[in-house]
Amino acid sequence: MKKSLSRRQLLQYSLAGLGTFGAHSFSYAQQSTSRTIAGTGVAGFESEGAISNLAQTTRINNPYGIVVGPDSALYFCEVDSGRVRRMDMNTRVLTTVAGNGEKAYRGDGGLALDASFSAPHEIRFDAQGNLYIVSRDSHTVRRVDKSSGLVSTVAGTGEAGFSGDEGPANQAQLRQPHSIAFDARGDLLICDIGNSRLRRIDMSSGIISTLSGTGERTTTPDSGPIAGTPLLGPRSIDTDADGNAYLVLREGNAVFRLDIAGNRLQRIAGTGNRGYAGDSGAAINATFNGPKGIAYSAQDHCLYIVDTENHVIRRMSLNTGIIDTVLGSSERGDGPDGDPLQCKLNRPHGVCVHAGLLYVTDSESHRVREVSGLLG
Repeated sequence: MKKSLSRRQLLQYSLAGLGTFGAHSFSYAQQSTSRTIAGTGVAGFESEGAISNLAQTTRINNPYGIVVGPDSALYFCEVDSGRVRRMDMNTRVLTTVAGNGEKAYRGDGGLALDASFSAPHEIRFDAQGNLYIVSRDSHTVRRVDKSSGLVSTVAGTGEAGFSGDEGPANQAQLRQPHSIAFDARGDLLICDIGNSRLRRIDMSSGIISTLSGTGERTTTPDSGPIAGTPLLGPRSIDTDADGNAYLVLREGNAVFRLDIAGNRLQRIAGTGNRGYAGDSGAAINATFNGPKGIAYSAQDHCLYIVDTENHVIRRMSLNTGIIDTVLGSSERGDGPDGDPLQCKLNRPHGVCVHAGLLYVTDSESHRVREVSGLLG
């Protein structure tokens, strides 16, 4: 609490001297509001079958990746239950759309609700509305067909390893993949963190290749070519419509912009040192502690970065390069709802932005939180 209060006091006492940016930041801090929209704070799963439950009174279990689907519903995956859940944003009803609760790699060719997923970390939809699930402990990326609901494996064999580049992705080996995103061309990017690589699947051919990373766990240089440059803990990725990818390095404690067509990467946030400093200044000089999630927001041209071990969500403006904290007090805990900067988080992982709202999976509080008033 002490760090959060001093940050708020600093904004109050120096408001006049900070000028437009200071006033802008203070306005956001005062007007934004956080609330719990799913989960009770207790880990678990109410057996639902075909029965629906109200999200705020239904237990969830260690939620990670989160995204808004093509139907405008909110989807998130649960690492500990192996399920993907759907929340109807109108009725606030929560249902399971994939996973039977068994931690395993089973179910290809069958319905998503009958399939087993092992530690799903992130989910994405392609342009056609098909759902993709990356499973850390089965070392796979799997697909749920929009029309039939049937599951298939897109990448990985179920066994950890590194193999298969320049061949079919479903015959290649991954090692603890954590994050996925579709780039501007529609190809699938995979944070193959156990192999210290960023892999790419050409979705027109199904061929997998290494986009970046060498397999070495060594410091990533501040800039260089994407191909052949080592990546220190490629943990999470998101993309924009202009052909850029934004990559979070967990052990590297930094964020890089990847110009995929230009084959260039550049550090844009984080010094590489571990810490929690730099708010209201240039993101390139800020410190993080094990960041594990990222979302690009076209609405405000900002990155929302999950600074997991600091228990906060930080926002970097791509227009100004300035970073600030928008959710979390930096003290580990559970809430309360209300002022986002007084809301304790417990190792958050997932983040997305939709229709002016920020959604965060507060993983070890077993909640999904919503922040309003950040994007105007």
